[in-house]
Amino acid sequence: MTELIKTENLGRHFGEIRAVDGISFSASRGEVLGFLGPNGAGKSTTMKLLTGFLTPSFGTATVGGYDIISQSRQVRSCLGYLPENAPLYGDMEVADFLKFVCEIRKIAPSDRKRAIDTATQRAGLAEVLSQRIETLSKGYRRRVGLAQALVHDPEILILDEPTDGLDPNQKHDVRELISTLAKDKCILLSTHILEEVEEVCSRIVIISRGKIVADGTADELRTRTESHGVVKMRLAGAEAQRLTQSVAAVSGVRDVAVSTANDEVLLQVTPHNGDFSIHGLVERVLAEHCEIRDLSVERGHLDEVFRAITETVDTSGRP
Repeated sequence: MTELIKTENLGRHFGEIRAVDGISFSASRGEVLGFLGPNGAGKSTTMKLLTGFLTPSFGTATVGGYDIISQSRQVRSCLGYLPENAPLYGDMEVADFLKFVCEIRKIAPSDRKRAIDTATQRAGLAEVLSQRIETLSKGYRRRVGLAQALVHDPEILILDEPTDGLDPNQKHDVRELISTLAKDKCILLSTHILEEVEEVCSRIVIISRGKIVADGTADELRTRTESHGVVKMRLAGAEAQRLTQSVAAVSGVRDVAVSTANDEVLLQVTPHNGDFSIHGLVERVLAEHCEIRDLSVERGHLDEVFRAITETVDTSGRP
């Protein structure tokens, strides 16, 4: 895949505060990279560095193959940016604002109607084109900001909280749009909504106190949680104490918890390092003449790994 965003030891200081503290990552065409972190972690600052709104204190980065310092004009031409608080001209009508953006983006007059129609359709703005922006709800203003990022059909999108202020239906539509656009674009997406990350992001980078503390797919990150790989069974005909001893002897089992509810036994088995044979476990349970009425395997939860990673970093401090 073609790398369209690449940072190397990128950093930005504000006095004694290290907002971004030497981060390195890349993102490619066809990828939606979720950029996660607590408030104040450095997400928005990183986006401002990549889009040319801020200059780095040290390190380098390229966007679309262009250097963010020496080729900042080219960088801005090849990307679409939706900042957290997108600046809009409240006294302009939506259609006029998008025409204005087309002029700034130097889209040929003959192509502007098509560009605006496409961006309008994608952002769901058709019914408010003639309204002044200041009269729109927060959700619709957010969609106007999204439309201006899309109007020139850039190959790179940098979106800071794109669904902020949207109702559930609008959030669903924007997530569907992001998934569709990702087929031939590179998208860097910052959000606090873990459900959104799982739904649309192909990879996740977690940043805390200016440093990258995790980088991987959702499935890879879930393996770092305590609940990953835990097997739960609902059984009939089991004798709790004997079952506990028998299951504990299965290779790879770290912990066994047994409880009773009505006439059933609830069995919870935690594997050692998330890896053991479920087939072997089932065989052992059946050998105890138990009836398995229900079986599930926990995948792990992103919120668990997010809290564990960011809390560890935050409490350890940094220079």
